Amino acid sequence: MKSWIDYYDSAHSIYVSARHRDLHFQLIADHINAYVPSPDAVVIDYSCGEALFAERIAEACGQLVLAEPAAGVRARLVARYKSNPKIAVCSLDELARRPQQTADLVVMNSVAQYITPDELDVAFARIHALLKPTGRFVLGDVIKPRTGALTDAVALLRFGRSHGFLKDAVSGLVRIALSDYRRLRSRLGFSRYAEQEVIEKLERAGFFATRARDNLGHHRKRMTFLAIPK
Repeated sequence: MKSWIDYYDSAHSIYVSARHRDLHFQLIADHINAYVPSPDAVVIDYSCGEALFAERIAEACGQLVLAEPAAGVRARLVARYKSNPKIAVCSLDELARRPQQTADLVVMNSVAQYITPDELDVAFARIHALLKPTGRFVLGDVIKPRTGALTDAVALLRFGRSHGFLKDAVSGLVRIALSDYRRLRSRLGFSRYAEQEVIEKLERAGFFATRARDNLGHHRKRMTFLAIPK
């Protein structure tokens, strides 16, 4: 595998159990819903992944656009949500061709670590163009410098203990340590950012930005940022 997109487009699992996977996506959907500004809002999930609880977000807004770069994941999204008229699925290139200044909310969660700083700047520019002047951008799950696999393991164990899958979390960590994910993480690494670095990147892209009090998802040591167009 040459890239993170290749990995996520393959047969893989970064989840220790089906319960872990479902709780993760349910929690993300609930956290996104807290930012939906109105029942008729246009919401874009940028690099959405499997988005297993997207229908929950669609219930809270007017239209939900799931933009996903991995072709196989995108095909599964189309099959899963083809009967829901409020959900549209597209590639990132197709997203860039959508009408500008039409989105009320754009969310990019747990993506920044998988792309280069230059690619992140491109994403910020695309998102800025898509947002209405009154819109909001939520950038979630950004990894701080000097944050390693041990921090992630502790976060997973806490999540498992509080939601009833601690035994699966322990055995899953062993499996992940021997997996393609672990080897790819060692080879490609993660992009990490200090808080002020993210704010400055967002400001150069045309946003006013602040760090949110809480991160999207269960990982307490990662960061979420809220941004509005200048």
